[in-house]
Amino acid sequence: MPWAKLVLSYDGTRYVGWQLQANGPSIQAEVERALETLHKQPVRVTGAGRTDAGVHALGQVASFAVERPLPVTAYVKGMNAHLPDDVAVREAEVREEPFDARRDARGKRYRYRIENLPTRSPLTRLQAWQVFRPLDVAAMQAAAAPLLGRHDFGAFRAADCDAAHALRELRRLDVLDHGDGRIEVVAEATAFLKHMVRNLVGTLVEVGLGARSAASMGDLLASRDRKLAGRTAPPQGLLLDEVFYDE
Repeated sequence: MPWAKLVLSYDGTRYVGWQLQANGPSIQAEVERALETLHKQPVRVTGAGRTDAGVHALGQVASFAVERPLPVTAYVKGMNAHLPDDVAVREAEVREEPFDARRDARGKRYRYRIENLPTRSPLTRLQAWQVFRPLDVAAMQAAAAPLLGRHDFGAFRAADCDAAHALRELRRLDVLDHGDGRIEVVAEATAFLKHMVRNLVGTLVEVGLGARSAASMGDLLASRDRKLAGRTAPPQGLLLDEVFYDE
């Protein structure tokens, strides 16, 4: 049976997250609603990652099996005609071999946006974490270095994370200073734990504010104790940038 792959971009502000939920609108529900309109029958999709409420995406990937696939243009232009303005299909592909957006993923890259400004900026409040006290970016960069590699990230997982274990390989954790108060944390790993990126960012910001030392990261990682790490950074700064596959 043919399989379709969709690459999606969305503003997650008004959604409860990617996954279908009873307590509000989800990205998955919007995508499935558009597909049902095109295919004239229900279609269930699988997403590469379950982004949380308020989290955005540039390269979320979804897949579904379909007996009679439509032309690729229908999955881009056709779906975008039926999707709300804050969700869009960027690319589409139909494959003859099985493809599962979640199980076949070999890694993900997230970007987290911080605006370090003297006062709030109303126009970007839903796309970045606005921090008003000065941040020491060099200290944040030093703190990120010991976290690279394969570790137990128990200190950075959500309390209700249902992953079987906390062992993950963090391939990249860069703190980028773009100037004018614009800071970006880029995290890339084979897989992430629930709230892992937001907990990493919250801890790095505490280092930037002088509330903890960069040298403490090794001991924090070894502790595996979530209570010792920093706050969970707010969702609006987080963006699922890209999902990686073998191809």
